[in-house]
Amino acid sequence: MSVRFQSRPDLARNDVGLVKASTWDVGTPERQRRTIEAVRKAWDDREWPHRGLLSYTVHAGEDGKTLFHYSQWSGEQAYQDFFRHGRDERNADIDAAVPGIRRLGLHTLEPYRSTLPGEGDAREPGCVVIVDVEFDGADKARQRDWVDTVFEALGTDPAPAPGGISAHFHVGVDGTRVLNYAEWESAQDHVDALAAPGDGVGSRTPQWERVQSYPGVTGGGVHRYAPALSMEPEPEPEPEPEPEPGAGA
Repeated sequence: MSVRFQSRPDLARNDVGLVKASTWDVGTPERQRRTIEAVRKAWDDREWPHRGLLSYTVHAGEDGKTLFHYSQWSGEQAYQDFFRHGRDERNADIDAAVPGIRRLGLHTLEPYRSTLPGEGDAREPGCVVIVDVEFDGADKARQRDWVDTVFEALGTDPAPAPGGISAHFHVGVDGTRVLNYAEWESAQDHVDALAAPGDGVGSRTPQWERVQSYPGVTGGGVHRYAPALSMEPEPEPEPEPEPEPGAGA
């Protein structure tokens, strides 16, 4: 299978078992640009490594030094197969092109709930906002309850931010975190939403207050990225139909 480059991953696909998310610190805007090109080349020079890897995406941090990596997998076994038989050679090529990359950890997550664009909404995201929420211990039910609380706030917000396109909430398999991958029309739309009345991107409502004061939340962060690189395997061609008996006789 060869590699197909695209503008964004398909965040609504229903065959994703796990997501792997990590951040790299490369130091400067120039090294950020060079690392993206090195990632592109390392993948484009090889066949797609595993059927269970559904997509691989890299976004460039607006801080000029970080890269956010987001990959969709059929399950953990597919990732472990790739880890043993494909990851190191690609990383070696990238490190040779841009020495000194700091890889800041890897989180394993499961897709949980999403808000999607309405029918006919063809807006393309100019900004991806990653929201990390960390809890004071492992509790898988609490992760989901926090996300459900956010959805109640979203559904009752009298003035939702106009620049939001979609939001995709993931829960950590270790029970300690939630990650929201949110698509926005532009970084300025997200800046404007944060500056509006209320604490965060939501209006000042009791539902959003419950989100912001949810017990057990200990940390996290909000980071904006520009879409940079996304790829998936080229679909395999449909097999030729078998000729019917006696055809062409």
